[in-house]
Amino acid sequence: MKVVILAGGFGTRISEESAFRPKPMIEVGGKPILWHIMKEYSHYGFNEFVICAGYKQQIIKEYFNNYYLYNSDVTFDFSDGGNKIRYEHISIEPWKVTVVDTGLNTMTGGRIKRIRDYVENDTFMLTYGDGVSDIDLKKELEFHKKHGKLATVASVSVHQQFGVISSARGGRVTSFREKSDKDMLVINGGYMILEPGVFDLIEGDDTVWERGPMEKLVEMGELMNYHHEGYWQ
Repeated sequence: MKVVILAGGFGTRISEESAFRPKPMIEVGGKPILWHIMKEYSHYGFNEFVICAGYKQQIIKEYFNNYYLYNSDVTFDFSDGGNKIRYEHISIEPWKVTVVDTGLNTMTGGRIKRIRDYVENDTFMLTYGDGVSDIDLKKELEFHKKHGKLATVASVSVHQQFGVISSARGGRVTSFREKSDKDMLVINGGYMILEPGVFDLIEGDDTVWERGPMEKLVEMGELMNYHHEGYWQ
């Protein structure tokens, strides 16, 4: 099963970093966010990736082009006037990675539509290139297969960060309290599993996946929620 990763946006909310590289290539612990996401999928045996690139997509391509070099010891031998390269102590993953230029200004739905030929008519996984988690992907897949709908989305709970104010008409504050564990929002955490039928719900490059297509799936009764209670950031 192939894993599609949305990695083509401008990353405007972290522009101090994304001015130089795509947001998924920002490093955490010496490795790009994208690498951490892929390692999570690989842990559960999903090793075929289709990366929807756009903004500064050449940086993603160059990273994987040089992946062998980055993850091994290397000997450069110029002793006979040539340039022989020998890789040693190689430590790489069993990944097959396809990086697709899905356009600079294409919306999320449009990017998904553009990689249709790469996933063919198979069930596929989809996530965003900036969200890391310890979600049990095998259990989510079992859940998806069991319900038989077109789409599964992993939801996560996010704690309220600020105090809560209630007010009456005119602006008079009627109550104020600090945040509590009950003040949580359940949001889209990415890590979706989709059937190829979802492609028919995407019109083109200007389609935002989280609006039209996902809202349509809700109307059709074809979107199921797999709630993840573990780590997500």
